[in-house]
Amino acid sequence: MAFDFKKEYKEFYMPKGKPSIVTVPKMNFIAVRGTGDPNEEDGAYKQAIGLLYGIAFTIKMSKMGDHRIEGYFDYVVPPLEGFWWQEGVVGIDYARKADFHWISVIRLPDFVTQADFDWAVREAIAKKKQDFSKVEFFTYDEGLCVQCMHIGSYDDEPATVEAMHRFAKEQGYVLDITDQRLHHEIYLSDARKVAPEKLKTVVRHPIRKNG
Repeated sequence: MAFDFKKEYKEFYMPKGKPSIVTVPKMNFIAVRGTGDPNEEDGAYKQAIGLLYGIAFTIKMSKMGDHRIEGYFDYVVPPLEGFWWQEGVVGIDYARKADFHWISVIRLPDFVTQADFDWAVREAIAKKKQDFSKVEFFTYDEGLCVQCMHIGSYDDEPATVEAMHRFAKEQGYVLDITDQRLHHEIYLSDARKVAPEKLKTVVRHPIRKNG
């Protein structure tokens, strides 16, 4: 049975439909950075997703080739995630999608080292005849956060975010979004196949103790 991060770490991937406080440990990711509207047809964001999955599956399927990754175990590729920000905005202004800066990521199992990642990039370039130079090995230590499962369109997230912030304040925390601590989304649904009103997205914001 392949290891499934969503099932094994439900506190990070399957929160309830009401806000909760969570401490997220340091994790490694495959990442691509970019700017602009994620809905743009064949835009930078959609191209980034293709690059991420190209490397993610090269690493997952390394078991079929000659490259052996120490500590490898079979696993389900974790869901797509994204860190989002806009210049001069605390949080997100959903009406200004063209102003987005983003880091699109897929989590890596802990056994994948920088050297394994570098091998995967070389392997993907050789086999897919594609430029993967934008892809990077990215480490993020998220720490203390408030999070909630949002069900529905991405454009309807503000109501969920407002509930998260209200809950955090009631629990004695304040929002702590900075240049290093970002608005975070985890996409549990494939937007190409699921109706907008049924999309499942984990929304997560950094917080700190008030005072």
